[in-house]
Amino acid sequence: MQKNILVIYYSQTGQLEDIAKNIAHPFENNADYNVIYYNIRLKKDFPFPWPSDVFFNTFPESYLQIPSEIYPPSDEVLNTKFDLILFAYQVWYLTPSIPIISFLKSGFAEQIMKDTPIVTISGTRNMWMLSQEKLKVYLKNLNAKLVGNIALVDRHDNYTSVLTILRWMTTGQKEKSGMLPSAGVSDEEINGAGKYGEIIKTYLDKGDFANLQPDLVKNGAVEIRPFLVRVEKVGNKIFTVWSNLIIKKKEKRPLLIKFFKVYLMTAIWVISPIVLVPHILLTPILWFKRKKQREYLQGINLK
Repeated sequence: MQKNILVIYYSQTGQLEDIAKNIAHPFENNADYNVIYYNIRLKKDFPFPWPSDVFFNTFPESYLQIPSEIYPPSDEVLNTKFDLILFAYQVWYLTPSIPIISFLKSGFAEQIMKDTPIVTISGTRNMWMLSQEKLKVYLKNLNAKLVGNIALVDRHDNYTSVLTILRWMTTGQKEKSGMLPSAGVSDEEINGAGKYGEIIKTYLDKGDFANLQPDLVKNGAVEIRPFLVRVEKVGNKIFTVWSNLIIKKKEKRPLLIKFFKVYLMTAIWVISPIVLVPHILLTPILWFKRKKQREYLQGINLK
């Protein structure tokens, strides 16, 4: 019997769409599989490239997971029972993006995802770990079955990737220029993402996903950098304060957004290096704790 596979995604630049389609490629042009794509579309979409004021003004709604209205999925998507869903998502402000949250909170998500195996796919700068934890909660509440996770990231150092991603988001330029390398996930990793589809296909054919995630991890699908996990934890605490303040003080929102922008840039370039020093010094003491944390974050279970 033909297996139905749904690829859900939202991609402004096309990077995540390319990743998702490359992972789905082993299922294409094969009579055993029916692959359907669902591109999430907001009724009021966001611009790309991003004007700086719009990008930072999106912060409170992004972090607080406030949805926007989406166009309904097609009847084909709504009326098909899927054997597997490849769920590709972006991270905005340490949280699944507004389009993704909007889909998950729309009512369509449970109809599509309930009792269905899900492989989550992210293409990010580098901080996706705690966003994935938030996504796990949504999937659990929707009665979906998370069976795998693939997280492709920019492999450059944290500070270089900040510069390249800001250039890409505000100008649309991804390519290398001057001393800065190209932004985002490397072309080599994007083009090679089909190997993960081949692994997924093996487990789908067996009808047993029990060892899928360890196999994906073994093949490089998930890298955990303990320092960035620490930065994410601190960032979530700070973002909680800022986002609630901006939402509550509506009359002062423009001013508070400007303050937040300055604070965020200061945190990236000044506070982050300060956090790095004790992180390095405590490595021998916290080695086992971090090893356990890494193994958990590479997995698919929810604490």
